[in-house]
Amino acid sequence: MSHVSRRTFLNVSAGTFLALPATTYRAAILAEDKPSATVRVASIGVGRQGRGNMNAIKKHVVAVCDVDKGHLADAAKTFDTSATKVRAEGDYRKLLESKDIDAVLCSTPDHWHALVTVDACKAGKDVYCEKPLTLTVAEGRVMVKAARDNKRIVQCGSQQRSAKEFRHACELVRNGALGKLKEVKVGLPGPNWGNMPVEDSDPPAALDYDRWLGPAPERKYNAKRVHYLFRFFWDYSGGQQTNFGAHDLDIAQWALGMDDSGPTTIEGTATFNKNKWFETPETAKQTFTYANGVPVHCTLGAGGNPGGVSFVGEKGTSAVRRGGITVTLNGEKVEKPYDLPTGDTKLYVSGNHHANWLDCIKTRKLPICDVEIGHRSATVCHLGNIAIRTGRKITWDPKTEEIVGDKEAHAMLTKEYRKPWVLG
Repeated sequence: MSHVSRRTFLNVSAGTFLALPATTYRAAILAEDKPSATVRVASIGVGRQGRGNMNAIKKHVVAVCDVDKGHLADAAKTFDTSATKVRAEGDYRKLLESKDIDAVLCSTPDHWHALVTVDACKAGKDVYCEKPLTLTVAEGRVMVKAARDNKRIVQCGSQQRSAKEFRHACELVRNGALGKLKEVKVGLPGPNWGNMPVEDSDPPAALDYDRWLGPAPERKYNAKRVHYLFRFFWDYSGGQQTNFGAHDLDIAQWALGMDDSGPTTIEGTATFNKNKWFETPETAKQTFTYANGVPVHCTLGAGGNPGGVSFVGEKGTSAVRRGGITVTLNGEKVEKPYDLPTGDTKLYVSGNHHANWLDCIKTRKLPICDVEIGHRSATVCHLGNIAIRTGRKITWDPKTEEIVGDKEAHAMLTKEYRKPWVLG
């Protein structure tokens, strides 16, 4: 389980890994497993995203955990069967102590991802961690180290890597089918925060709010800062930049061959909610420039680039989004883009993101979105937010993972944890 370079990934045979047909991006029911082959999974965080992830691996779920008693009870009831009873806990650490659990599925808010993943790796459990993998850049390197030191399989939930349209688009770019690449365009949606804030209040009795906060700063409970809406506040997430950027900027990294690297300069501007209902941007424009000179122009919110990822080359363009790909060569649209030969360079094939994780647990091969890849793609998202928040152009060294010549920006690569929580 030593460090794997992007060259190693390029040379992986497509037939080496399990490739099951995906029916949706969020969940796909796996084929029957033999009892002896079942990976026993504890699902940590069983709200909306957690339920979607659990539905993808129904037959493997043996335990659930959530700080919201309502979510916990509902999930336990749903996954109980006549043959087995799902274990339910409010503290994930109790599940990590169990010898009857092989792996954990982490679908918590972002500020919990690192703690759960590192603790699980140290407890000898393999991990599927939702995207974005991290809240800060520094967390990602700790997570990679924990996975490698403990020889754990850690899959990041950037599931677009397991969809044929994205793989095909990336192979076209990597093989030069579009000619020399000139630029990449990424379009992210604006925030879906909703209307009007609410006053702070006491937390509902069903929610262990102190544990929900965990390593985040202590503050009064507010109904529009928890559950889904946590993602629009810096203490817990990075807005749509890290939410959807962890998908589409990840694909840009894949196509550019930067799974173990990243951009060298980052700059951007943003607009924010004038009433300060939430903290992350309403709109943004950013440019990530790589060492080869290729810029990735990323927009967020209204008036930006079309959704998905567009690659612009000297010979043509390829635009890919969930469910389809369009290709234009020499000014003419390619009617059957999947019939277009990509070239000799073949990328890792997975037809089902969750199934790939389970198969890699059994084979001990690295998954399609290994923790190092998830860390590097999340880093791109975080660097964009740092450039926006400081209002300055950022110079990044992908090898040392340091912001060069800007102490204030560099300090934003990490975040202090609330006591008694400690990472690493």
